[in-house]
Amino acid sequence: MKPQPEDKSEATTSTGRVALITGGAKGIGRHIALRLGRSGWSVAICYRKSAAQAAEVRAAIESSGGYCLALEADVSDAKVCGQLVSEVERWRGRVDALIHAAGPYRRQDLLTETPEGWRDMFANNLDALFYLARLVAPAMIAQRWGRVIGFAMANADRVTAQPTLTAHYLAKVGVVGLIRSLAKTLAPYGITANAIAPGFIDSEFLPPEEMKGLASKIPAGRVGTVSDTANAALYLLSDEAAYVSGACLPVSGAWGI
Repeated sequence: MKPQPEDKSEATTSTGRVALITGGAKGIGRHIALRLGRSGWSVAICYRKSAAQAAEVRAAIESSGGYCLALEADVSDAKVCGQLVSEVERWRGRVDALIHAAGPYRRQDLLTETPEGWRDMFANNLDALFYLARLVAPAMIAQRWGRVIGFAMANADRVTAQPTLTAHYLAKVGVVGLIRSLAKTLAPYGITANAIAPGFIDSEFLPPEEMKGLASKIPAGRVGTVSDTANAALYLLSDEAAYVSGACLPVSGAWGI
């Protein structure tokens, strides 16, 4: 794991809560990181390849008076997840909120999917959430407050046939099941666990060919924005959502329901 150089915020104590956001350099994770960083949270983001974008996020948060730690980490590796959480705890002492926004998207016909492609979808979308949640849970339990957010996809809770993206879809189905188990396990300690289920969101991860003509297929009449998704995340992280746990919240303009 490689932190960005000159971690000026490391010696500074923040009065806000601490969030760990995987995939925080790009897309939805980036937008959540920026919003939290500008509202008093200390934000640790991790990335796998997007060092330049991570540096931009950190610079933006620090320029607004916030605190950010950027770390290179492959969260599909359980050992790396342990190192990541240790680094964040060393920086701020705890993790109050885990937002697992990392996770590759892969469209591949079921019968031409490869074992490597299949494993990659589960390792990054589902396994990483399990690894990280079990690592941050003890501190959350001790302080009797915490938030865990995973990302599913619209209609994942319906377990429909998806022959052109089976591996990705089933990993997201698994996220819903894992989040519900976490919610029930952690509820006695004041910790919530919820899934956000985006539909079509205009981010750099959505292939351009899929963007064409999408609005006509969405009941709301438009493709979603990263801000739409971040708004849902900020609500689930808030004290107002303290009694919301085990939910799979669609952010899809009524598509997929």
